[in-house]
Amino acid sequence: MTVSRRSLLMSAAFAAAGTVLSNTSANAAHCKPAPIALQMWSLHEQAEQDLMGALDRVAEMGYVAIESYELYGHSPKSVRAHLDALGLRLCSSHAPFPEGPDAKAILDQYAELGAKTLVWSLEPEEFDTLDAIRHGADRINEAVANAAAYGMRIGYHNHFAEFRNTFNGRKAYRILLDLLDPSVVIELDTYWAKTGGVDPAAVARSLGNRLEYIHIKDGPATGMDDYMVPYGQGVIDVDGVVRANPSVRWNIVEMDRSHYDMYWLLRNCYDYLVGRGLATGRRPVHH
Repeated sequence: MTVSRRSLLMSAAFAAAGTVLSNTSANAAHCKPAPIALQMWSLHEQAEQDLMGALDRVAEMGYVAIESYELYGHSPKSVRAHLDALGLRLCSSHAPFPEGPDAKAILDQYAELGAKTLVWSLEPEEFDTLDAIRHGADRINEAVANAAAYGMRIGYHNHFAEFRNTFNGRKAYRILLDLLDPSVVIELDTYWAKTGGVDPAAVARSLGNRLEYIHIKDGPATGMDDYMVPYGQGVIDVDGVVRANPSVRWNIVEMDRSHYDMYWLLRNCYDYLVGRGLATGRRPVHH
């Protein structure tokens, strides 16, 4: 997810992590791989023209689920019906935090879509100061309370300001997580973590069983305007980040932009993850 994309729409549970972390490396190789999903931002240009057709292509590739971004003028009910007809699951939805005056409208829309987890990010400037981080955490925690009334959860998705900004020797990311309601689930964008100057596999391990979703992409990891490349051709240790934490429930492919044809690239990503046994999908891949 990119800054421009976010602008289109307007204590922590680490205590149990020690036991999880001590066994993560040993267990990861023996756990059944998490299923593969697609973050639909990858196809935002195609979906703007024909969302239902784009979903058809995603299903044909073999993806188990999507993480929705926008509905592109379609009703939640019609999108849900199309997903069901295709056998595609909705693992989560990227939607603004349901806080403030827009909270009810956001929750009503995504309840109709059938979303159970809403994931979003803070803006880069919300990591400029400790007070800004606290205010951002308050917004997220308000969203948690509002979503709970609908039986929904809130997830947090990082970019890279969280890792580049440090206060008294602590990364802004850790400060934020300590301030969040422990029920907030974590979606680690491994690419933006790398861009922020940290080892994404190490971060994934450190999150214990709070980590349920990872975003997987590859490229130069220099900034928000990066063009993504097939797995294995950039600087990301894709195999390492996918295997880092066995608590992950969904391996989510996301390619923000690329010089490659996007449908070709997303099929290539699927073939890489499923073909290497790093994720499970609906279409078998034989090498």
